[in-house]
Amino acid sequence: MKTADIQLRDPYVLPDPAERIYYMYGSTDKNIWREGNGFDVYISRDLNDWDGPYPVFRKPDDFFADVNFWAPEVYYYHGRYIMFATFRRKDNDLLGTAVLSAEQPTGPFSLHSEGPVTPVDWSSLDGTLYIDETKRPWMVFCHEWQQVGDGEICAMRLSPDLTEAASEPVTLFRASETAWATPFHSPRFPGSGNYVTDGPFLFRTTSGSLLLLWASFVDGRYALGVAKSPTGKLTGPWLQEPEPLYSSDGGHGMVFRTWNGQLMLTMHTPNRTPDERPIFIPVAEDGDSIKVDGMYRTTRMPK
Repeated sequence: MKTADIQLRDPYVLPDPAERIYYMYGSTDKNIWREGNGFDVYISRDLNDWDGPYPVFRKPDDFFADVNFWAPEVYYYHGRYIMFATFRRKDNDLLGTAVLSAEQPTGPFSLHSEGPVTPVDWSSLDGTLYIDETKRPWMVFCHEWQQVGDGEICAMRLSPDLTEAASEPVTLFRASETAWATPFHSPRFPGSGNYVTDGPFLFRTTSGSLLLLWASFVDGRYALGVAKSPTGKLTGPWLQEPEPLYSSDGGHGMVFRTWNGQLMLTMHTPNRTPDERPIFIPVAEDGDSIKVDGMYRTTRMPK
């Protein structure tokens, strides 16, 4: 199938250099707001034509969550494939990011941690892996706006085997600290005017600059922004780019390099179900940041 035929939110691409193929994961339940079944993967050699979907995770009967299976990210770590994914817990109805693992990128994935490794009394989502300069693993994640009002990007160290937290979380920044984000008025929460944080992803440029992609809203439209750490350290301080990288109702992005070395941004747009689709946009390093570079790889997008 073509990219524009795939209903998927929160795309995450894992390139396999040995096989020269791309694995694309994401929130793949048809209605991620009301369902919770599992995750699929799509496989491509050119980011245009895809095979799949192939199931990589299905919830077991005794699983700790029944709904809201979101934002899987897959990494090769110490000989296994590790997945970070968000689920809504049955015991307290809060979101949390858990760790799963598999021997192959196509799964099957099973629980690696006992459950979510994010704080039990926090509503947390969209965990992403970061390995610091001392080779220690961290999870960077969102403290949800529905709980704190002003959404936060937080970080906490993990144990070397990624099964549990190894430190208390620290707040890197809040959504209102950027000039481009505006309050989000959710139809599910009448009268609300909160600032959203979604989908953090860390990337180090060839010049050594540490960037953090994250999503929020501009006048009700989903948007993707960039923060940068001048120190090159995860703990910051983090400075926000004054304008979003993308503001046409798309976000929850990540970047990777294609086989020819092109830096590629993927995210989903539009931000509504069931119309969401992954897109691929070439980007380029621009000093200590990145900028959109060139035309979309997908030319047909749903209206």
